[in-house]
Amino acid sequence: MADPPAVGAGPLAVGLTTALRRAGLPTSPERTVVLARALRLVPPVDRSALYWTCRVALVSDRAHLPVFDAVFSALFDGLLDPADARGDTTAPPAVGSEPRTRPSPADSRPARSGGPGAASAGDGEDGAGGGDREALLAAASREERLRHTSFADLDPGEVADVRRLVRALVLRPATRRSRRSRPSRRSGDALDLRRTVRAAQRTGGDPARLVHAVRRTTPRRLVLLCDVSGSMEPFSRIYLTLLQAAVTGARAEAFVFATRLTRLTRQLAVRDPDLALARAGAASEDWAGGTRLAEAVGRFVADHGRRGLARGAVVVVFSDGWALDEPDAVAEAMGRLRRLAHRIVWVNPRRSAPGYAPLVGGMAAALPFCDAFVSGHDLAALEEVVAAVAGAAVPAGAAVRPALRSVLPS
Repeated sequence: MADPPAVGAGPLAVGLTTALRRAGLPTSPERTVVLARALRLVPPVDRSALYWTCRVALVSDRAHLPVFDAVFSALFDGLLDPADARGDTTAPPAVGSEPRTRPSPADSRPARSGGPGAASAGDGEDGAGGGDREALLAAASREERLRHTSFADLDPGEVADVRRLVRALVLRPATRRSRRSRPSRRSGDALDLRRTVRAAQRTGGDPARLVHAVRRTTPRRLVLLCDVSGSMEPFSRIYLTLLQAAVTGARAEAFVFATRLTRLTRQLAVRDPDLALARAGAASEDWAGGTRLAEAVGRFVADHGRRGLARGAVVVVFSDGWALDEPDAVAEAMGRLRRLAHRIVWVNPRRSAPGYAPLVGGMAAALPFCDAFVSGHDLAALEEVVAAVAGAAVPAGAAVRPALRSVLPS
C-alpha cells in the first residue's frame, strides 16, 4: 500500500484554521503561524499527536472545544459531523471526546504533588504522554485566563504566577533632549565650535574639517507613588512587584503612602523580588491604614519634587482616590506636582467597575491634572499603564483630557 502524500506544516495549518474560522471558531493569522511552527518542531507521528498539537495551539477556551472537535473529526476522521454518529454504539468516538482522567486545571497542582487524583493521572496505556499534553494545555489556558482576571480575585497560588508575569513588564518613560551633544556626520546639524577648533589645532589652526553635533536623548526620570492603604490592599501587592521591576530595570524612584509618605527605592533595589517586598513591608509602618492623599503628594513635592526628583519626570500614581483629605487640598497638591512633572499617569483599579465615574472626592479633584487615567486592575490593563508611561497612544477611554467633559461636571 502506498504511503499517503505528505502535507507541509504551513498548508496544513492554513487549511485547519480556515475550516475552524468558517465554523465560527475565532482564529487569527498569529495562531496559524504558531501552529505551523509547532508542527515543524514536533512532527505528528499519529492522529492523537496531531490532535493535541493543534488543540494546544488553537484553543484557549473550553467553550470552543465542541466546535474544534467537530471540525477536526470532519477533516481527519472522515466524518462530516460527529453528531451523525450519536446513538450508534459501533461508531468510533471523536478524537478528544474520550473521558478525562486528570483533574481540572484548578486542581492540577495538588494532583502533581501527590494529592487526590494523582494516581488516576497515570491510568491507561499512554497515561504519561496524555498527562504531559493535558498539563501543557492547562498551562496555556491558565496564563490566558490570568491575563484578564482582576488582581482582587486571585488566590495565593495565582498571585505568585501573576507576579512572575508582572516582572516581565518593562516601563520605558519618554525621552528628552539632553544638554550634552554627540558628533554628527550630517552637515545640516549645528556646528560644534569646540570640537571644530580642537580639530583645527592638528592642521596648524586652519579649520580643514567642520565638526557638527546633535543633542543626545536620555530617558526621563520615572517616579512611582503607590497607595498601600486598606482599600488598595488587593492590588498593592501586585503593584509593588511592578515597582521593584521598575527600580531595578529603569532606575525608577519608588514611594508608598497611606497616612505618610515612605521612600522605598533603596529597599526595592535588589534583584530578589521576595526580599525586596519583605524589606518594603518592614520600612513602611502605616501599611493598610487610611489614605492621606493630599498630605502624601504635598510631602513628595516639598521634600523630593522641588529638589529635582519630579522636574521633567513621568510620575505614576497608583491609587483609588479614596482619601480622607478635602478635595481642595488634593487639587492644590496635584497642581503643585503638575507644575513640576512632565507627565502624570493615574492608575485606579476601581475604574474598571461598571458605571464608575470619578465625580466626587479626591479622584475628581486630582483628575484634571493628569495626562492619562487607566485602570490597571489586571495584566491586560497594566499594558495600558506601560503605554501611558511611554507617552504612546492608549486604548479608547484611557486618555484623560479628551474625556474630561463627559466624566467631570462642568
